Amino acid sequence: MRTLFKLLVIALSFAGFSAAADAPKSNSPVLRPESFRHYNAEFNKNDHELYRGHYPNEAAWDFLKNRIPLLDCPDKDIETTYYFRWWAYRKHIKQTPAGFIVDEFLPRVGWAGKYNSISCAGGHHFYDGRWLRDPKFLDDYARFWFRGGGDARSYSFWAADAMWARAMVTGDTELPVNLLPDLIRNYEGWEKSRRDPNGLFWQEDGQDGMEVSIGGSGYRATINSYQFGDALAIARLADLAGKPEIAVAYREKAAAIKKLVQERLWDKDAGFFKVLPRGENGRLAEVREQHGYTPWYFNLADPQFNVAWKQLMDPQGFFAPFGPTTAEQRHPKFQISYNGHECQWNGPSWPYATSVTLTGLANLLNGPPQTVIGAKDYFETLKIYTKSHQLKLDDGRVVPWIDENLNPVTGDWLSRTRLKTWKNGKWDVGKGGEERGKDYNHSTYCDLVISGLIGLRPRMDKTVEVNPLVPAGWDWFCLDGIPYHGHSLTILWDKTGERYGKGKGLRVLADGKVIATAAKIGRVTGEL
Repeated sequence: MRTLFKLLVIALSFAGFSAAADAPKSNSPVLRPESFRHYNAEFNKNDHELYRGHYPNEAAWDFLKNRIPLLDCPDKDIETTYYFRWWAYRKHIKQTPAGFIVDEFLPRVGWAGKYNSISCAGGHHFYDGRWLRDPKFLDDYARFWFRGGGDARSYSFWAADAMWARAMVTGDTELPVNLLPDLIRNYEGWEKSRRDPNGLFWQEDGQDGMEVSIGGSGYRATINSYQFGDALAIARLADLAGKPEIAVAYREKAAAIKKLVQERLWDKDAGFFKVLPRGENGRLAEVREQHGYTPWYFNLADPQFNVAWKQLMDPQGFFAPFGPTTAEQRHPKFQISYNGHECQWNGPSWPYATSVTLTGLANLLNGPPQTVIGAKDYFETLKIYTKSHQLKLDDGRVVPWIDENLNPVTGDWLSRTRLKTWKNGKWDVGKGGEERGKDYNHSTYCDLVISGLIGLRPRMDKTVEVNPLVPAGWDWFCLDGIPYHGHSLTILWDKTGERYGKGKGLRVLADGKVIATAAKIGRVTGEL
């Protein structure tokens, strides 16, 4: 009998029921998790689970139901994709001897580091994962990069900024302050290996995660913006640690990078940030590339540079049915190729880059007033990104999907089409094996909904700031059970007051109590 009981316990644990044992309790006063369980059931039903993670599909709902903010909105494509991306993120939480990490590919790939870790999308992992109501996963992941065998400089990685961004959600700075010496050593490592005497950082496009780009390697807006963001984050952490000399030094580093990026990487005639090749006589690349929007991700660019955003919605620039494209379409070297390297940044649409662009655009729209681009463009780009999250199966069903890169005209997952017949009509094991890019964790989506569309703008003080970028036609929406500074927030808009029974208008609640209201959708603030 005792043996039978042990076997039953093991079976239940394997089935994922252990996920519920340590899960937080629901903190959603308006919405109920069970109302959205059907999404998880559909995702599981349609999934061919080739690679089982620490929380396999049968444990997915037990894992997610009390750990994620709940979204209710009139756009069911956005709502479905929101829950799908949380469902997919869960697959990438992996337990290792160094604790939990978040990986990028589900199968092992040859270019990954310890435990299949890759630093390239690490910043995205923190930005999305910071909204989970469970700190242990990203606590472990943060330590892993510097104390658990991770290689934080194998690819470009805005590590300090990502940890600061997370702290603005949790309100807990103890861990990033504890990691401050590691973050400083990491920054100094970048300075030693990737900064030239002219003060600019350089990077190979492949180590930026941007292989076969038109602009190529050199002084790129990416790595320089990442270092700007990291320098500011280190300065802020040094303030908290009582190290004013370090804070001053790193603010000076950030200011120097900002000046160099705006002076040396800006093409005044093209109105865009571009790649500058290394060397004394280098000239800016002749192409606008989507990574030129990276400065806005870190609030680096001053208002006079906002003209660059005209290109986002221009069909000759980056706008496409399944875009944005990674290079401007008017350029003669723009191409959508099914030959050569399966991952090319010379035209295809990349969720990685789309995430950076939309985060940067939300930052711009929450900054000083400007007339170059508006909230409707944010929503349209988010909708295009949402539309890309699908795949038509061989039996004709269309299912939610996230993979590596897309044909921006047709929505075909380009690398997948290439890789599934790579060698003799079969998946190439050397390239990662079957469905290498399935559920690819190389971008954000949930953060774009929470901090951009619904508009919760994380900050370190006790003020809750909300500025939704939803379309004017929405009569209701609710984001409920948002973990924020040790509280549970609810953000809702109810035009008539009938859907949620909390009154008309825009409301922000903390632990069930109203802290901000407005009759119309717009920026509101409240105090915790």
